[in-house]
Amino acid sequence: MSFFAVLFALLLEQLKPLPRGNKVHDALTAWMRWTARNFDAGRSHHAWVVWCITALVPALAVWGVFAALAHFSVLLALAWNVAVLYLTLGFRQFSHYFTDIREAVEKGDEFEARRLLTEWRHLDASELPRTEFLRHVIEHSLLAAHRHVFGVFFWFVVLSAVGVGPAGAVLYRMAEFGSRYWAYKSFTVGEPANERLMTLSQRLFTALDHVPARMTAFGFAVVGNFEEAVNCWRRDAILWKHPNEGIILAAAAGAVGVQLGGEAAPGVTPDRSKTFDLGAASQDITALGSTPGITAVPDHLRSVVGLVWRSMVLWMLMLALLSLANLTG
Repeated sequence: MSFFAVLFALLLEQLKPLPRGNKVHDALTAWMRWTARNFDAGRSHHAWVVWCITALVPALAVWGVFAALAHFSVLLALAWNVAVLYLTLGFRQFSHYFTDIREAVEKGDEFEARRLLTEWRHLDASELPRTEFLRHVIEHSLLAAHRHVFGVFFWFVVLSAVGVGPAGAVLYRMAEFGSRYWAYKSFTVGEPANERLMTLSQRLFTALDHVPARMTAFGFAVVGNFEEAVNCWRRDAILWKHPNEGIILAAAAGAVGVQLGGEAAPGVTPDRSKTFDLGAASQDITALGSTPGITAVPDHLRSVVGLVWRSMVLWMLMLALLSLANLTG
C-alpha cells in the first residue's frame, strides 16, 4: 500500500499542485499560534507541552482516522494515505519559487530572480555576487527537496510498515514546520518567542531528521558521482553548522561537482550566519571555505533538478521491490 500511496500522491500533485500561499499553510500557521497562545506560559516544561500538542496530536489524529477507515475498507485507507501525502509530500510544495528563479536566471532577469529568493527565504539577496546567489538557490532548494520529499517519504514508509498509516508523514512535517516557525517568528518577524520552545523544536527535529538526512545524502551519492559525493560527505559536511544540513549539501555538491558552502564577500548581504553558519573552526577549516568543484553557474540549477528526480526514482524502485518481496514472501 505504501508504494501506491506515494505514487498516487506524487501523480496527483503533478496534476493539481497546491498553490503558493495555500490554505493548508495558513491553517498550520494558525495552529502554531493557537497552541503557543493557549499552552505556553514561558516555563521550560511548557515547551514540551506545546511541542507535543503541535506535532503529536495531529499525527495521532491522522492515525486514528486511518485505523477507522482500514477497519472498513483497504481502499478507504489507501485514499486517506494519498490525501495526507498530497498535503505533506511533494516537489511542488517548494518548487514554485525554484522554478520561477531558474526561469528568471535563464532569461537574464537577475533582479527578478533575487527578488524571488528574498521573498522565498526572507533574506536580502540584492547585493550578492552572482556565484554566491546561485549557491544560495542551490543550497536552499536541496534542503527544501529533502524536507518536503525525502524526509516525509522516509517517515511515512517506516511508520506505515508498523501499521500507523500516514502518521509518520504528519509528524515529520509538523516537527519541521515548527522548527522553522518559531525561529522565523523570533528572528524575522521580531515577535518574542519562548527560547526554550524554539530550541526544543529545533533539537527534536534534528533528532527526527538524523536518519532521513543520511538516506537522502546516500541517494544523491548513488545517482550522482558516488566517489566524490562520499568524499565530500566525509570531508566537508563540517563546513555547515548543522550536521544534517552539512551531510546533505556536501554529498550533493560532490554528486554534481558544484562548489557549495563558503561565505559571502565582505560587506555583502546576507550574512551567511543567517542562513548556513560555518561549522567547525578547527584545523583551518575556515581557510577551505567551500567544497571543491566548479563555481556555481546556471546550468547547475538544472543538474540539481535531475539529481533530485533520479534520487526519488531510486527510492521509489527500492520501495516497489520491498513491497513486491512482502507480497510474494
